[in-house]
Amino acid sequence: MGAGHAHKLYRHGHSPVHTLPPHCKLAAVLCFVVVVVSTPREAVWAFALYAALLAAVAAVARISPGFLLKRLVIEVPFVAFALLMPFVVPGEQTELLGISVSVPGLWGAWNVLAKGTLGVAASVILASTTELRSLLLGLQRLRLPPLLVQIASFMIRYGDVITDELRRMSIARRSRGFEASGIRHWGVLAKTAGALFIRSYERGERVHLAMVSRGYTGTMPVIDEVTASRTQWGHAAALPVLALAVRLLGWTV
Repeated sequence: MGAGHAHKLYRHGHSPVHTLPPHCKLAAVLCFVVVVVSTPREAVWAFALYAALLAAVAAVARISPGFLLKRLVIEVPFVAFALLMPFVVPGEQTELLGISVSVPGLWGAWNVLAKGTLGVAASVILASTTELRSLLLGLQRLRLPPLLVQIASFMIRYGDVITDELRRMSIARRSRGFEASGIRHWGVLAKTAGALFIRSYERGERVHLAMVSRGYTGTMPVIDEVTASRTQWGHAAALPVLALAVRLLGWTV
């Protein structure tokens, strides 16, 4: 992958969060999420403090609230599921806005919304401050199985390749006057999908043969060695350590 390859979530910048090594940020987000998930749902004040910590990180990374909120739309399916829980979970009933709802269902909905939103927000901040190539290098640095890192790398690259191939096929259809307008055109779209699969498979074979001819033996060479100083690890650890302090405080309050 080229050094300039970036995804749609990434926001170019030079903030302290952007400059942290990727494996430090990955480890920090993972530890933060573990702390959040382990927090009892009744500790509402703790989740408020976790949100404040993420807001502080977003401010340091110069990520606007509007950008962060737009990217949180990805959790809408979980929100819909959570909103149903007060009506389908059995248990003690209570009145909410004149509607009878389940108390266990309300706590369950709160648990899903609070922990899910914090986890997604932390992931969005990570993605907004780290390029895809850096994320893969970070996973490699954290000793993730090399095969999984390679699969992720190829998936990202070929996702772009296949999308571009599909765009060209769509342009070719429109240039010939084709416009999908009903069920009678499903056959053409099915043939397009089949042709796209065959082209992608053939391209994958050609790329693999080219890699083997250049010495590929199942492992990718490490071109950029990503390292981190103790200071950088300390900065990255600030988020999960503060979250852990809040979690421990919950046991004593």
